[in-house]
Amino acid sequence: MLNTLRRIVQDVTAAASFTQALSIIVHEVRESLGIEVCSVYLLNSARDRYLFVANEGLNTDAVGTLSLGLREGLVGLVGERAEPINLDDATAHPRFHLIPEIGEEAFNSFLGVPVIHQRQVLGVLVVQQREIRRFDESEEAFLVTLSAQLATIIAHAQATGDIAKLTDEGTGVGTIEDREDVMFRGVAGAPGVSLGTAVVVHPAASLEAVPEKVAEDTTLELIVLERAVNAVRNDIQRISDQFAESLPAEELALFDVYLHMLDENALPGDIRKNIRAGQWAQGALKQVIREHVGRFEEMEDSYLRERGADVQDLGLRVLAYLQDIRAKKTHFPDNTILVGHEVTPGMLANIPADRLRGIVSVRGSGNSHVAILARALDIPAVMGAVDFPILEVDNQPIIVDGFYGEVFANPSRQFTEQYRLLAEEEREFTEELDELKDLPSVTRDGWRVRLWVNIGLPGDISRSLDRGAEGIGLFRTEVPFMTRDRFPSEEEQRLIYREHMVAFEPRAVTMRTLDIGGDKSLSYFPISEDNPFLGWRGIRVTLDHPEIFMVQTRAMIKANAGLKGLLRIMLPMISNTSEVEEAKALVQRAYEEVVEEGVNVKRPMVGVMIEVPAAVYQARQLAKSVDFLAVGSNDLTQYMLAVDRNNPRVASLYQETHPAVLGALREVARAAHAENKGIGICGELAGTPVGAVLCMAMGYDVLSMNATNLPKVKWVIRNMKQSDARRMLARVLRMNTAEEIQSFMHKQLIDAGLGRVLPSHHG
Repeated sequence: MLNTLRRIVQDVTAAASFTQALSIIVHEVRESLGIEVCSVYLLNSARDRYLFVANEGLNTDAVGTLSLGLREGLVGLVGERAEPINLDDATAHPRFHLIPEIGEEAFNSFLGVPVIHQRQVLGVLVVQQREIRRFDESEEAFLVTLSAQLATIIAHAQATGDIAKLTDEGTGVGTIEDREDVMFRGVAGAPGVSLGTAVVVHPAASLEAVPEKVAEDTTLELIVLERAVNAVRNDIQRISDQFAESLPAEELALFDVYLHMLDENALPGDIRKNIRAGQWAQGALKQVIREHVGRFEEMEDSYLRERGADVQDLGLRVLAYLQDIRAKKTHFPDNTILVGHEVTPGMLANIPADRLRGIVSVRGSGNSHVAILARALDIPAVMGAVDFPILEVDNQPIIVDGFYGEVFANPSRQFTEQYRLLAEEEREFTEELDELKDLPSVTRDGWRVRLWVNIGLPGDISRSLDRGAEGIGLFRTEVPFMTRDRFPSEEEQRLIYREHMVAFEPRAVTMRTLDIGGDKSLSYFPISEDNPFLGWRGIRVTLDHPEIFMVQTRAMIKANAGLKGLLRIMLPMISNTSEVEEAKALVQRAYEEVVEEGVNVKRPMVGVMIEVPAAVYQARQLAKSVDFLAVGSNDLTQYMLAVDRNNPRVASLYQETHPAVLGALREVARAAHAENKGIGICGELAGTPVGAVLCMAMGYDVLSMNATNLPKVKWVIRNMKQSDARRMLARVLRMNTAEEIQSFMHKQLIDAGLGRVLPSHHG
């Protein structure tokens, strides 16, 4: 049965149209179960009716024209109950509703199963038989399993209007062109609002379509590979040169990462090994890219997981040259909004920078490189818009709302004007915020809050300083490790760390020690575990390998030589006090060794990241033994709520203002204050107006965030009193749900005249 289920789902997924997919469903279910009738009824939410959209075994003339009310017949009953209904004699049931025009009066046995996606009933799958008998458990289980697997496909059809198209009764909602202001939801990639014309781009080649075969001439395959790789290197350099005028100089280091991936000892070296083992160039490329992408996709850290898309993009570019494919010329209007299944930095190469107004990507997250670039360029972006019908919107007007992660197709004149005014308001507000760059972050009643930044790439430096960052609250030191084919040496690390420290001098710089392990394994340091979320990672890895820890901490300490700025070393994923004592001893030893070498350095501060529930409950003990505490709110929220925020099935449960999370944040702050130690937070929550206000009220003295969010947070802090924030917090701590808290805080900010940081919404 499992193979049958897989075959049906694969056939449906590969169907050329949704109508064809429905035909495949009814045909293959009927054949697989050996029954007489199979039908599909889908909910047309615009008309509150179930449409009779596919059938085998009854009169098919009614397909597309017949519909049932929400409470009509057994189909309506299945939808109401949202559970299977299995009857041996359907005609005897009080809800039986005879429909003579489809000829079902001769069929007695009835089994209806709801199709449910994210708690919403989308339709009903029905099978019927003439004989009076009850469908057995295996048949019912088969249909339930199939409907669950088909739910995502049908949900996509509902979102894109394909279900509405199936009726020919002139509803006026058949296609996107027929409907106005059609909204598709994704995730916020880069803030802002943009109105423009969609230009759909596609990858030049498909790795999945490449067959694996034996090379006829290994030498020729190696030559072809070298030519293709050199061509891609030239392309990447050209892209870098093109953005030289519009991106900060350091941001261009992003493309150096790409070029490094194409070094002889990186991807090309692995591909050559496979060619020498007998594989032709395209097949060897496919094998290597698939292996590297798979490794990245298994990682828990969302930032690092997105690096798999970069490897995939490079692989496609090399494959395009191997196949001698040339990208077709595309016209880019002055208000281009780039749309694609997976938009990558490489796709931006052919677009004049002054014409790009927005980005919409079906795949990806806020940590995708293209989202990072979009934030640097101040271009609104929506990522992960999984239901967005890219083939229908090419050359059509669309609106991108990067604040809420929403895209609108076929906007009406009124809707367009509403968003045009919003965009103008945002532009004016941004200009006003620029004036705050050099002003302190102090509340109206004198409470000082330091606003620091989270940094991963060299390009983050200028973007952070331009927005008035007062220090680095989180330096992700694993990034240099990810771009090499070996552990970087002490001197290589020192140079990278020194660049950031000099740029931020005399501001404080907080460096997280290497946070790898489990799902974040390096290509040259592989780790395989059944449960990487709870595995060998963070401080657990580096304490087990003190030689790695010592080299890194020595490099950090040396990088601070002769500078006024404080070096703060932060230990990740701490779950008990013994780990802290062991790590502190190693840091002290590293400091003494550097001093013995004659380097004039200050003793670094040592702090702990509070990321797991155990650390929350031991916060007081941890605070006694370190110089500062810093909450990693992203991981803490995920661990406390057992929710992966990048998993779309449960993303709605990831709530940073969940009462339990706020309660934990408050306890950690109290513990730090009791020991008179500094307390900061480095996570997405700190960069939101609501989160910043609540953390300030709890007494957090450092808020570290993405540089993009810093100006608005500063504006909020400078325009309110801490006493008011504490009053809000007192109310919030008595609330029971994140929704209640968010609603209350939004109203409070609006009533305080701070609604400008909460962009106007279409609703």
